[in-house]
Amino acid sequence: MRNLARLSAAGAATAILATALVTPARAAAVSWSACPAGPGVDARQECATLKVPLDYQAPGGPTISLAVSRIRTAKPASRRGVLLIIPGGPGSPGLNRPSVQAKRLPQDVLDRYDIIGFDPRGVGQSSPVSCGLATGDLSLTKLKPYPDAGGGIAANAAWSRRIAEACARNGGPLIRHISTRNEARDIDAIRRALGEKKISYWGVSYGTYAGAVYATMFPERTDRVVLDSNDDPDPSRVARQWLANYSVGVEDRFPDFAAWAAARDADYGLGTDAAAVRRTFLELAAELDRRPLPWPGANPEELNGNLLRETMLNALYSDTNFPMLAGLMRAALTTGELPPANTPPAAVLQNTAAHAGATMCNDVEWTDSVATFQRQVARDRIAHPLTAGMPGQHGAVRVLARQARGVGRTDRLARPGQRAAHPEPARPGHAVQRRAEDAAGVRAAGPHGQRRLRRPRFLPRQRQRLRRPDRHRLPDHRPPAEPRQELLTRPQLQARRRPS
Repeated sequence: MRNLARLSAAGAATAILATALVTPARAAAVSWSACPAGPGVDARQECATLKVPLDYQAPGGPTISLAVSRIRTAKPASRRGVLLIIPGGPGSPGLNRPSVQAKRLPQDVLDRYDIIGFDPRGVGQSSPVSCGLATGDLSLTKLKPYPDAGGGIAANAAWSRRIAEACARNGGPLIRHISTRNEARDIDAIRRALGEKKISYWGVSYGTYAGAVYATMFPERTDRVVLDSNDDPDPSRVARQWLANYSVGVEDRFPDFAAWAAARDADYGLGTDAAAVRRTFLELAAELDRRPLPWPGANPEELNGNLLRETMLNALYSDTNFPMLAGLMRAALTTGELPPANTPPAAVLQNTAAHAGATMCNDVEWTDSVATFQRQVARDRIAHPLTAGMPGQHGAVRVLARQARGVGRTDRLARPGQRAAHPEPARPGHAVQRRAEDAAGVRAAGPHGQRRLRRPRFLPRQRQRLRRPDRHRLPDHRPPAEPRQELLTRPQLQARRRPS
């Protein structure tokens, strides 16, 4: 919130010019109306639908719908512009983010900006996409690819083939046009529809990458920017490194939970210090790998070691989740009567899986070598035991790229001497790392040979310094290898924790 307060404070020096900025020309295409009522929807929030090209290289062709929302400034006379909230994911909805953030943002930000939300293309109310996956393939421990209990990834490779085939068969034309670059184009379409010369935005998690891409493609249309919880912006790795950095983030964050639980050992019995809580978690996960517990409502309907690890990973996003994780561990260690599972609806998982897979496919090149992934998993299981080698294998996007024939063509370079169908700024733009498509800072191989492209500039240094998360992989920051764990049964785990 400090950054957002600064966003407002930094504009105070230009308040004298407010009258010139209050009422930009509005595009007639935007027709606002009340948003459908629902839990947490602010009565002030308005909704609209925009039409944007399915393929920006064929702007006169088919269109898709973008669902957009806003909460107007509380003080129109002080209005400076709009603040767009770019959701994370990829695959997270954002239509109701103005209602959520209006309760949290500093009042001076609410006074000076219209708060804008949107569902990205293919998500929620914006022409949603689905691959029609089988229920078993929507398991959270498959969508984040955990290896099996022994570290093998054969099941992950088989899942990758199934999701690739399903998306190529059921994803329709839209799945070929879902990418971060196209999300940036959609954001610019929202800016134009709102009649704004420049746009300010707040990107969270994956939204930081989408925001960086927008500033690279449209630097002269970018106003003030907040990038919160940065993903690795290296265009040659992007999603590959985001998945790999889960294990780093968990190792960085788990000590906070361990200290919290140790301070409440009388309530949860997980250990009297942080090291003991860590041992408890590793031992319990290993026991659940061997002997899962029934967990009705979960997918799969059992608490196995990987589902405990995934529950832990999600719990670490907020301290408010610590009691849930500690309670689940206590139940698994004692009575075996687990709390109700909180599994997202199948339709939400279908949408998220399709959108995330398409984005990762169209943004970056993946190896299809299972042996390469297996070696990475073996190293990661030693360096980061809490996640046990996740990501195990996520080659579905690579297979999908081959099978779908044409995925990512919206971002293909124009041929030499050919005018681009959708002209963009002359500055180097963010580009996807794929053969025969834009590839920033690496070789781009196409039908007319190879050429070297300049590495993109994401944001002016004075606005936002992009940190490379993989710096945490330096030896000084790498956690020591765990000692070999004893194989204990659940009764032995319980006996070890009984007071002497």
